[in-house]
Amino acid sequence: MEWAIGADGPDEIAVSVAVELITVRSRGLGRNQMRKPNKVWTMGLLFIFTIAIVFSGCSKSDNTAATNTNKADITANDAAKGNTTIINKAVIRALRYILNCIRFDACLFFHKFSSLFMLVSPAAISRRSNLNKSDARLFLLRVRSERIITDLAQNHDIIFTTSFGYMDYTLNVAKKFPKIIFEHSAGHKTANNMGTYFGKNFEGSYLAGIAAGIVTKKNLLGYVGAFPIPEVIYNINAFALGAQSVNPDAKVSVVWSNTWYDPTTERQAAISLLDKGADVLLAYRGSSTTVQAAAERGAFASGNDFDRTKDAPDDYLTNPTWNRGPYYSKIMKAVEAGTWTNAPYMGSLADGRVDIAPLGPKIPDDVKKLVADAKAKILDGSLKVFTGSIMEASGAEKVKAGDTMSLEDILKMDWFVKGVDGTIPK
Repeated sequence: MEWAIGADGPDEIAVSVAVELITVRSRGLGRNQMRKPNKVWTMGLLFIFTIAIVFSGCSKSDNTAATNTNKADITANDAAKGNTTIINKAVIRALRYILNCIRFDACLFFHKFSSLFMLVSPAAISRRSNLNKSDARLFLLRVRSERIITDLAQNHDIIFTTSFGYMDYTLNVAKKFPKIIFEHSAGHKTANNMGTYFGKNFEGSYLAGIAAGIVTKKNLLGYVGAFPIPEVIYNINAFALGAQSVNPDAKVSVVWSNTWYDPTTERQAAISLLDKGADVLLAYRGSSTTVQAAAERGAFASGNDFDRTKDAPDDYLTNPTWNRGPYYSKIMKAVEAGTWTNAPYMGSLADGRVDIAPLGPKIPDDVKKLVADAKAKILDGSLKVFTGSIMEASGAEKVKAGDTMSLEDILKMDWFVKGVDGTIPK
């Protein structure tokens, strides 16, 4: 049995593959919005031809005028130089545009036979459609992602796509390969041959919040969020609730990076939070630059996914971690035994799917004990992260005292708890 695991986010796709573009329409980029290549080339060539005629006419006129008088000669020569400079720039711009169109349309033509489409940039897509560069980039991510997943489905029995951003792409490909099993991480859409899996990493975020709430001296914690989606929002809220459970004065300031992996953007976001006064940071991101930026200022910091101690040995706090291996093994055995189902799976601290990394060397022993005690309560079921009373940022009671949010409601969370300073773009 063959199986494959996708990259940990669409931003990390960096392989050359042929792209099936003709059958894909994303973000409004339909066939009716693509300018026809023949028209583009024809208009471009006509433009160059017209410029050439004008240039020829100007040159002839200027040369005629130059033979009349010395004064006219000087004037004509100056004008010719100016016209030539303007015309040359216009011709260069036209040639660049036409060459770009030729490159793009050639890629469309040869997309079944080569990886030429990987040469096309979001800017090229944008110029050839009514999409802005951001939507053009998302369009490219979609066609590249679906082609990669499709390629994997050709010779594997199970496909794991390991990021929320792959959800629709995985579903689209799963419909084309009904005999292949697909498992998508963090999503909520399923098919007969497609299941979903994730984990209650908010339990780890809550524990990290306890540590942050105690070690902070300014009562201001910073959080670099990737995207304003439920997965990130409920982790921010869990982090805040953990901090407030030991320090009611703790506040959490949120900055969105709007990318899963961009060290430069993440660093800028981290610095903005440090400049604001935060002395503990957590980043729900892929890189380690938040931890490193915090360490440069002598602030504690947490990352995501795995132990980040090596990134800042002296100033590391802790962070939620994943343990994916056991689940992958479980799914492969179920497929081999013919017992696989598409039932959603949500792991937890209890089954080892999620955990927290060891607390850093500067974290006092009494803090470590508080975190360990809270973890034990989560494991025995006496502590539920989202048990009320919980107030939302506006001050209204969102969860009544004694009530516990259902997992379904947690997974579609789109609001901040009280004490979180930030906005959630709609």
